[in-house]
Amino acid sequence: MHPFEYLRPRDLAAAVGESATGNYLAGGMTLLPSMKLRLTSPEKLIDLSGLPDLVGIQADSAAVVIGAMTRHAEVAASAEVRRLIPALAALAGGIGDPLVRNRGTLGGSLATNDPAADYPGALLGLGGTVVTDRREIAGDEFITGMFSTALEPGELIVRVKFPVARRAAYVKFPSPASRYAMVGVFVAETATGVRVAVTGAAACAFRLTAFEAALQKAFAVESLEGLGVSGDGYNQDLHGSAEYRASLVPVMARRAVAAALAR
Repeated sequence: MHPFEYLRPRDLAAAVGESATGNYLAGGMTLLPSMKLRLTSPEKLIDLSGLPDLVGIQADSAAVVIGAMTRHAEVAASAEVRRLIPALAALAGGIGDPLVRNRGTLGGSLATNDPAADYPGALLGLGGTVVTDRREIAGDEFITGMFSTALEPGELIVRVKFPVARRAAYVKFPSPASRYAMVGVFVAETATGVRVAVTGAAACAFRLTAFEAALQKAFAVESLEGLGVSGDGYNQDLHGSAEYRASLVPVMARRAVAAALAR
């Protein structure tokens, strides 16, 4: 690991002011291992853990708003999240292992946008909005590619707004090694229509418009019978080929719909 400067700002303005020459450090679940492997060598780390404004959960009947530095375990345990968007609480409770859930953060996960991360599926599936220190970014516009987002250099996620869905569920087929999603599907019946988001299968999370159209006509497992995906460009590794991941997508989608109907 190369030498670096460590900063722990006391307020948001100070953190943003240092961003021109540094990297934000949230939970460190991706950044620190990357530094140990010398895949990245930031000159400065800006630790966000001392910023109380970035932590916490606020909710009403319309939306759940979660601070960027809120840990996965806190989301999973929140009574308000479990009551209003139980699918989101369940998703957070299934991320990685206890160490990851108690160190990893919502904002860090979305900013990194790992192909196998769970939260991008929730962002797209619920039609969420990412709020930064500069603007609001719709979830459909936030995710731009593998480890790539619409965030500009130095832009910091402050909180994320998740609209309350009429019903929703998230089901994933986890990697046997990491417990991250080989394929995860988030299905939600929202005020603006049905949304179906997939994570883990390809370079980044994406929506399945054909599945959405079928479920919009009738929100039932039977509506997805016969629907599939080609798997072109899907991820592949020692745990599964692109074709295998493609075969999992409709299976996870049907299970997610069944879970949503059972709530």
